[in-house]
Amino acid sequence: MTASVVAKPAMRVDQVCKYFGNRIAVDGVSFTAAAGECLGILGPNGAGKSTLLRICLGVCEQDAGTVQLLDYDIPVQALAARRRIGVVPQKDTLDPDFSCAENLAVYMSYFGLPRNDRVIDELMNFAGLSSRETAPITQLSGGMQRRLTLARALVNNPDVIFLDEPTTGLDPQARHLIWERLRQLRAAGKTLLLTTHFMEEAERLCDRLIVMDEGKIIAAGTPDTLIRENVESEVVEVYGDTAHDWLDEHADITGRREDFGYLSYCYVDEAAPLIDSLRAVSLRFSHRQANMEDVFLRLTGRALRE
Repeated sequence: MTASVVAKPAMRVDQVCKYFGNRIAVDGVSFTAAAGECLGILGPNGAGKSTLLRICLGVCEQDAGTVQLLDYDIPVQALAARRRIGVVPQKDTLDPDFSCAENLAVYMSYFGLPRNDRVIDELMNFAGLSSRETAPITQLSGGMQRRLTLARALVNNPDVIFLDEPTTGLDPQARHLIWERLRQLRAAGKTLLLTTHFMEEAERLCDRLIVMDEGKIIAAGTPDTLIRENVESEVVEVYGDTAHDWLDEHADITGRREDFGYLSYCYVDEAAPLIDSLRAVSLRFSHRQANMEDVFLRLTGRALRE
């Protein structure tokens, strides 16, 4: 009998820690990312996501633990590893002095690659910018610049792509186009590491998610598993100044409840009794299935993070 071969992960992070003075920014984080997987890293501001990404890229050296990216030990072999990865940073860093095509050509030179007009044409088409090759960056909308930044990250045909909040500030049309392009990359076998504050984006794109807070991983799993294990299956959102009093009087049917301003979230596994009662008293409400935003807020709280 032939022994099964276990595929080597594209990334392995083991017990990584990072300190800044007396503050620990990353606290014993461990995870793997499989080849061809989209792994999402979620967390509120200050959770340690950006520091973790910088460590994985070899830009910031960990104080403890190990990182292996593809076949390279990070940070010792970070320079060699970067030839096989692509990065979409939070903020676009396109050169305004060059056209779209020139931005891609210059980036190719950073990898020791000669200008390749065929590749540039393919990437511009991939980004939905095929008619903008000679356009200066200043003539592009924010969504166009974001798509060009994604295209730029692909000039070296990377095996692993880091995406740090790739759709922040985009309108729905641009966001959906980037989502479709990321699905295509995953289907082509690329490994994606994605940070985002859009829970819908995480739920739609990611095969697995890790949730960080205060430098630690506090939950991990597929989106469906995280929803099933952390929140009830249905959510009834009740609106109005008098809603709290009515819900207090009917606690037997409201399930687990969270109040936020004039809005109450009722988490239940069977919403029909609550919905029927709300309709009878004409209180405004909406009904939906639980999602990753509910999980995120339950795990990290509703308090504002600075």
